[in-house]
Amino acid sequence: IMLAIIEPAFLKSENILNVLRQISITGYIAVGMLMVIITGGIDLSAGVMVGLCAAIGADFAHTGQPAILGILVGLFIGALCGAISGSFVAFLGLPPFIVTLGTKLCINGAALVYTDGHPTTDLSASFINIGTGFFLGLPIPVWILIIVILVGLFLLNYTKFGRYLFAIGGNVTAAKVSGVNVKKVLLEVYILAGTLAALAGVVLAARVSAGSPVAGTNYEMDAITIDVIGGCSLAGGSGSIRGTIAGMLLMGVITNGMNLMNISSYWQLIVKGIIIVIAVIFDTYSKKN
Repeated sequence: IMLAIIEPAFLKSENILNVLRQISITGYIAVGMLMVIITGGIDLSAGVMVGLCAAIGADFAHTGQPAILGILVGLFIGALCGAISGSFVAFLGLPPFIVTLGTKLCINGAALVYTDGHPTTDLSASFINIGTGFFLGLPIPVWILIIVILVGLFLLNYTKFGRYLFAIGGNVTAAKVSGVNVKKVLLEVYILAGTLAALAGVVLAARVSAGSPVAGTNYEMDAITIDVIGGCSLAGGSGSIRGTIAGMLLMGVITNGMNLMNISSYWQLIVKGIIIVIAVIFDTYSKKN
């Protein structure tokens, strides 16, 4: 309401569609990040994974090549990166924060080495259409987000996999003695998160018609912000897709509103940081009470 009063252009249909298109990219990452955080983990490599998969996926989607090839290659790279991080966490018992911080640096370096620091261009029209096209009046990235959300809802609420995630995040020892294969579940959730980060990279490359190795910088922080705002506890054991949807919309509206009001991107970082701190404070004190 405030934004609509301050900036009338906010309520225009074109801007609403733009908000939905903007939140779709970080939305894919946020759904995967949600599942990782529910287990009590974190994935700091998600942002650089976007850049790596955008660059490699785009490299296999040049003019004349089928779009599906670039998509599959990009998703495979993301799943592979997720599997590497997940293996260290699941089988060696290393802290997710340290593991994904290390893989973040490695993945970022790999993306720059692969591209020599230059974006990949000359993409096929069918590939670009994934990021810029429309279907039934909605941008294709938004339809992809809807599918990701529905799959996430199903996994968390109606499958053993989802129940195991909450069990591990709530009490990993109790989960083990209850017969949960904790190592297998942790590996799977990091692979899933990596695949969704790769999906974000592929769609972003299609949207901007180029695969940049630094395209996803700080996207993992946006995803974490979305999940925390949506009520996901960084301590693990709690969170929901519904809350993540609310976090997506709130962050999308706030970011879009600041852009419409020409607020500097530097100040936007400060605002997002303040939002994270407030959300964590609220989460901490609500549990104590």
